[in-house]
Amino acid sequence: MSSIKLKNLLNHFIIIILIFIIDRISKIYLLNLHENDIDVDFYIFPFLNIYLAWNTGIGFGLFSTDPNIFYHFLTALIGMINLVLIILLFNLDGIRKYFISMILGGSFGNFFDRIYYFAVPDFVDLHIGNFHWFIFNIADIFITIGVICLILVEIFSKNINKELNAKNT
Repeated sequence: MSSIKLKNLLNHFIIIILIFIIDRISKIYLLNLHENDIDVDFYIFPFLNIYLAWNTGIGFGLFSTDPNIFYHFLTALIGMINLVLIILLFNLDGIRKYFISMILGGSFGNFFDRIYYFAVPDFVDLHIGNFHWFIFNIADIFITIGVICLILVEIFSKNINKELNAKNT
């Protein structure tokens, strides 16, 4: 492996670790407030508040269950998906690596929680009036941004390739 490729890979691991640390710090801060009997339900803006909720499912509380065989199967599946993403990180080039790194950083944060707490602490509550979106956390934000950006890159790169092929024929 060339030194440039190794340095590039190291940069991506730094991104993953930074996202993991930011996520952990935010969760630890809120969990410490909760453990010290400080109300973890406060409003920041009329559309945004912090409210601690435990998620046993996947992103945004989907497939929430009690810790049982399905929960452990889901956790193992998430672990396997993380391994596939690590392999992709080694094999991809360009901007896609940054988005995979964002997804991995967030996924490792939530994966850690699933193993340590048997649930993921979510706390960002977006709402309009009485309509509340799913409660999520910092890791979910990075995972979502990474996935959306990967989808956009795929859409636009295919369109650019089609235009280039049309011009060359």
